[in-house]
Amino acid sequence: MRPAQATSLRRGWTTGACATAATKAALMRLWGGAFPEAVGITLPKGERPVFAVAHRAEGPGWAEAGIVKDAGDDPDVTHGALIVARVAPSAGGVVFRAGPGVGTVTLPGLPVPVGDPAINPVPRAMMDEVVAELAAEHARAPDVEITLSVPGGETIAEKTWNPRLGIVGGLSILGTTGVVRPFSCAAWIASIHRGIDVARAGGLAHVAGCTGATSERVVQALYGLPDHAMLDMGDFAGGLLKYLARHPVAHITIGGGIGKMLKLAQGAVDLHSGRSQADFAVLADRLGDARLSEVNTALEAYEIAGEKMATVVATDALERVRTLLGPAPVAADIVIIDRAGRILARAS
Repeated sequence: MRPAQATSLRRGWTTGACATAATKAALMRLWGGAFPEAVGITLPKGERPVFAVAHRAEGPGWAEAGIVKDAGDDPDVTHGALIVARVAPSAGGVVFRAGPGVGTVTLPGLPVPVGDPAINPVPRAMMDEVVAELAAEHARAPDVEITLSVPGGETIAEKTWNPRLGIVGGLSILGTTGVVRPFSCAAWIASIHRGIDVARAGGLAHVAGCTGATSERVVQALYGLPDHAMLDMGDFAGGLLKYLARHPVAHITIGGGIGKMLKLAQGAVDLHSGRSQADFAVLADRLGDARLSEVNTALEAYEIAGEKMATVVATDALERVRTLLGPAPVAADIVIIDRAGRILARAS
């Protein structure tokens, strides 16, 4: 499902916010209090949401609490997941561990080092703050080991970008604001950027951005690219190419169907059907075929103009890609495919 802006939809909370709330609830019990029914935390921008505690457990020297993630109206695969934090004394300072269902970083280029649990910097800082706050309140040293887990997280992670980013064993604990904004384009684009970072850190010379699963499968097979070279571009050609212009990789392939590639060729950088449309009058002039001004879809135009149209679209799309990349030392090529996965045209 492609993200789309929808300001009237209900917001939710990130896995990082849920992990922070779970950590606070568990620490309250570890340091002598009772498990709370609900717990409030302060998000990076000052908002103070309250989370119901859905899971409680304890044993000798440890306590844990869990928060059910509410992603609001966002189609987030982690919606409804239980985010669990177990706390115990550490040998010094705050130490983070990945429990079952939380991933471990195996490739460079992400905001945390290889070998660390996939807990991003802002959630770590939020949990550090909770530890410091409660340590001061209870006159304790802020020496805490925090183990985060997500029951079923390894299975859920298969539906995310984690496998391609080299995060194995489960989900990431994410979030920069603590808030999930429904259908967030920014979140998708941020994931594209992280994919480029991982590719660069791994020394990849060739990456690809495709508009969908079929074009991705064709392009990956065509060039024999590894999974982490496949950037989940979707509709966000501009988000990918503008970042790549500032953080270059030697070669980028852009693949997609004739409709989205036509929009890219005509200057669109967001290829979503609700945010850009092909201009068939312009296409008719470009190909010198007045019949094309009367069509309703790119597929209909292709049925009329055939290979000539596909070749022109590929050539024009490549010029648009080069414009977006600017002077960056990035070679580019275009692959246009049909719905059956047949290559209609290429330009390089």
